[in-house]
Amino acid sequence: MITDGHEPDPTRLVADADVLAADLLVGGPARAALDEWRRHSWLDLVVTAPLCADAAAVIESLADETLAADWRGRLEQEAVVVDQPAGDHPALAAAYRGDGAHILSLDERLQSAEAGANLRGMMSVSVRSPDAFATVFDAAVVYESTFDEPYPGADRDPRA
Repeated sequence: MITDGHEPDPTRLVADADVLAADLLVGGPARAALDEWRRHSWLDLVVTAPLCADAAAVIESLADETLAADWRGRLEQEAVVVDQPAGDHPALAAAYRGDGAHILSLDERLQSAEAGANLRGMMSVSVRSPDAFATVFDAAVVYESTFDEPYPGADRDPRA
Protein backbone atom coordinates (compact mmCIF):
# COMPACT_ATOMS: atom_id res chain seq x y z
CA MET A 1 0.00 0.00 0.00
CA ILE A 2 1.41 3.36 -1.00
CA THR A 3 0.40 6.01 1.47
CA ASP A 4 1.31 9.31 -0.16
CA GLY A 5 1.01 9.17 -3.93
CA HIS A 6 4.32 7.51 -4.74
CA GLU A 7 3.65 5.07 -7.53
CA PRO A 8 6.28 2.45 -8.28
CA ASP A 9 7.38 2.46 -11.90
CA PRO A 10 8.22 -1.06 -13.11
CA THR A 11 10.80 0.43 -15.48
CA ARG A 12 12.82 1.89 -12.58
CA LEU A 13 15.28 -0.10 -10.51
CA VAL A 14 17.72 0.66 -7.73
CA ALA A 15 20.97 -1.16 -7.06
CA ASP A 16 22.38 -0.94 -3.55
CA ALA A 17 26.03 0.09 -3.16
CA ASP A 18 27.16 -3.51 -2.73
CA VAL A 19 25.57 -4.51 -6.04
CA LEU A 20 26.99 -1.49 -7.87
CA ALA A 21 30.51 -2.29 -6.64
CA ALA A 22 30.14 -6.00 -7.42
CA ASP A 23 28.90 -5.17 -10.92
CA LEU A 24 32.10 -3.26 -11.65
CA LEU A 25 34.65 -5.35 -9.76
CA VAL A 26 33.33 -8.91 -9.73
CA GLY A 27 30.73 -9.42 -12.43
CA GLY A 28 28.58 -12.50 -11.87
CA PRO A 29 24.96 -12.07 -10.79
CA ALA A 30 25.36 -8.32 -10.10
CA ARG A 31 26.56 -7.70 -13.65
CA ALA A 32 23.89 -9.98 -15.14
CA ALA A 33 21.17 -8.08 -13.27
CA LEU A 34 22.45 -4.61 -14.18
CA ASP A 35 22.98 -5.67 -17.78
CA GLU A 36 19.18 -5.65 -18.05
CA TRP A 37 19.28 -1.89 -17.39
CA ARG A 38 22.18 -1.37 -19.77
CA ARG A 39 20.44 -3.37 -22.55
CA HIS A 40 17.20 -1.37 -22.49
CA SER A 41 17.00 2.39 -22.97
CA TRP A 42 13.51 2.42 -21.44
CA LEU A 43 14.77 1.10 -18.07
CA ASP A 44 16.10 3.59 -15.52
CA LEU A 45 18.58 3.01 -12.74
CA VAL A 46 17.77 5.34 -9.85
CA VAL A 47 20.49 6.45 -7.42
CA THR A 48 21.19 9.10 -4.81
CA ALA A 49 24.49 10.93 -4.33
CA PRO A 50 25.11 9.12 -1.01
CA LEU A 51 24.40 5.77 -2.69
CA CYS A 52 26.98 6.59 -5.37
CA ALA A 53 29.44 7.74 -2.70
CA ASP A 54 29.01 4.50 -0.74
CA ALA A 55 29.65 2.38 -3.82
CA ALA A 56 32.61 4.55 -4.87
CA ALA A 57 34.13 4.13 -1.41
CA VAL A 58 33.92 0.34 -1.74
CA ILE A 59 35.43 0.49 -5.22
CA GLU A 60 38.22 2.78 -4.01
CA SER A 61 39.02 0.49 -1.08
CA LEU A 62 39.18 -2.60 -3.30
CA ALA A 63 40.67 -1.06 -6.45
CA ASP A 64 41.83 2.57 -6.64
CA GLU A 65 40.72 6.17 -6.36
CA THR A 66 40.87 6.93 -10.09
CA LEU A 67 38.66 3.98 -11.03
CA ALA A 68 36.17 4.91 -8.31
CA ALA A 69 35.99 8.54 -9.44
CA ASP A 70 35.67 7.64 -13.13
CA TRP A 71 33.00 5.05 -12.36
CA ARG A 72 31.01 7.47 -10.21
CA GLY A 73 31.12 10.21 -12.83
CA ARG A 74 29.82 7.88 -15.51
CA LEU A 75 27.11 6.42 -13.28
CA GLU A 76 25.81 9.84 -12.28
CA GLN A 77 25.52 10.73 -15.99
CA GLU A 78 23.69 7.53 -16.95
CA ALA A 79 21.41 7.05 -13.94
CA VAL A 80 18.51 9.08 -12.61
CA VAL A 81 19.83 10.91 -9.54
CA VAL A 82 17.27 11.81 -6.87
CA ASP A 83 17.60 13.62 -3.55
CA GLN A 84 18.13 11.70 -0.34
CA PRO A 85 17.13 13.09 3.04
CA ALA A 86 19.83 12.87 5.70
CA GLY A 87 19.66 9.64 7.65
CA ASP A 88 17.72 7.66 5.07
CA HIS A 89 19.00 4.33 3.76
CA PRO A 90 20.46 5.15 0.31
CA ALA A 91 18.75 2.35 -1.67
CA LEU A 92 15.41 2.83 0.05
CA ALA A 93 15.58 6.59 -0.46
CA ALA A 94 16.39 6.10 -4.15
CA ALA A 95 13.43 3.75 -4.59
CA TYR A 96 11.03 5.96 -2.66
CA ARG A 97 12.12 9.30 -4.14
CA GLY A 98 12.59 7.87 -7.64
CA ASP A 99 9.48 5.67 -7.73
CA GLY A 100 11.59 2.54 -8.15
CA ALA A 101 9.79 -0.79 -8.20
CA HIS A 102 12.87 -3.00 -7.78
CA ILE A 103 15.79 -2.89 -5.34
CA LEU A 104 18.78 -5.14 -5.97
CA SER A 105 20.76 -5.73 -2.81
CA LEU A 106 23.06 -8.26 -1.21
CA ASP A 107 21.94 -7.07 2.24
CA GLU A 108 19.93 -9.93 3.72
CA ARG A 109 18.30 -7.51 6.19
CA LEU A 110 16.61 -5.71 3.28
CA GLN A 111 15.54 -9.04 1.77
CA SER A 112 13.98 -10.33 5.01
CA ALA A 113 10.28 -10.91 5.52
CA GLU A 114 10.33 -8.37 8.37
CA ALA A 115 11.78 -5.68 6.10
CA GLY A 116 9.22 -6.52 3.44
CA ALA A 117 6.37 -6.14 5.91
CA ASN A 118 7.71 -2.81 7.13
CA LEU A 119 8.21 -1.49 3.60
CA ARG A 120 4.71 -2.44 2.46
CA GLY A 121 3.27 0.27 4.70
CA MET A 122 5.36 2.95 2.97
CA MET A 123 5.88 1.87 -0.62
CA SER A 124 5.45 -0.97 -3.04
CA VAL A 125 8.89 -2.30 -3.92
CA SER A 126 10.49 -5.69 -4.36
CA VAL A 127 13.90 -6.27 -2.80
CA ARG A 128 15.86 -9.10 -4.37
CA SER A 129 19.39 -10.33 -4.64
CA PRO A 130 20.89 -9.78 -8.10
CA ASP A 131 20.63 -13.47 -8.99
CA ALA A 132 16.96 -13.59 -7.97
CA PHE A 133 16.23 -10.42 -9.96
CA ALA A 134 17.99 -11.78 -13.06
CA THR A 135 15.97 -15.00 -12.72
CA VAL A 136 12.51 -13.41 -12.39
CA PHE A 137 12.79 -10.13 -14.33
CA ASP A 138 11.27 -10.45 -17.79
CA ALA A 139 11.92 -7.37 -19.90
CA ALA A 140 9.30 -8.35 -22.48
CA VAL A 141 6.54 -8.65 -19.88
CA VAL A 142 7.47 -5.34 -18.23
CA TYR A 143 7.70 -3.55 -21.58
CA GLU A 144 4.39 -4.85 -22.91
CA SER A 145 2.54 -4.11 -19.66
CA THR A 146 4.01 -0.61 -19.48
CA PHE A 147 3.90 0.50 -23.11
CA ASP A 148 0.97 -1.56 -24.51
CA GLU A 149 2.93 -2.56 -27.59
CA PRO A 150 5.06 -5.54 -28.59
CA TYR A 151 8.46 -5.78 -26.95
CA PRO A 152 11.07 -4.64 -29.52
CA GLY A 153 13.97 -6.43 -27.83
CA ALA A 154 17.12 -5.00 -26.34
CA ASP A 155 18.22 -1.76 -27.96
CA ARG A 156 21.68 -1.19 -26.43
CA ASP A 157 24.93 -3.05 -26.02
CA PRO A 158 25.51 -3.61 -22.29
CA ARG A 159 29.29 -3.36 -22.78
CA ALA A 160 29.21 0.00 -24.58
